[in-house]
Amino acid sequence: MLIDEIPTEELLKLENQLCFPLYACSKEVVRRYSPYLDELGLTYTQYLVMMALWEYGPTSVTKLGERLYLDSGTLTPLLKKLEARGLLTRERSEDDGRRVDVVLTEAGKAMKQEARKVPISMGQCLKIDPRDAEDLVRILRKVLVALGD
Repeated sequence: MLIDEIPTEELLKLENQLCFPLYACSKEVVRRYSPYLDELGLTYTQYLVMMALWEYGPTSVTKLGERLYLDSGTLTPLLKKLEARGLLTRERSEDDGRRVDVVLTEAGKAMKQEARKVPISMGQCLKIDPRDAEDLVRILRKVLVALGD
């Protein structure tokens, strides 16, 4: 059914909103991550930063923000906290003094081994069929692309 075909009194019902189940699921999934991330001393957003650095290696703050859909106002304080913990460094680029690069320290690289149990624990916690999970990720990526236009 197209949005213009939905009766006016139905438009503002929670059950008819795409945003509500996305919000509720996101909030609950992040909440379920907490006990596993507490063991690493990371928040969920810090965990995303670390995962991006483990996957892509040294990168600029700008590129990191693009990958994680985070603005610099959100990302900078996160990076400062991770740097204070000795997990990464922020360095001015030698090629372009305006660019700040983020590089994992040895401690940050070593944390990857300990973090491997997080996705395994979450997979056991969510109890969702792997095919359904793949479908959900595919659909959510389509939503992100559509929102980026």
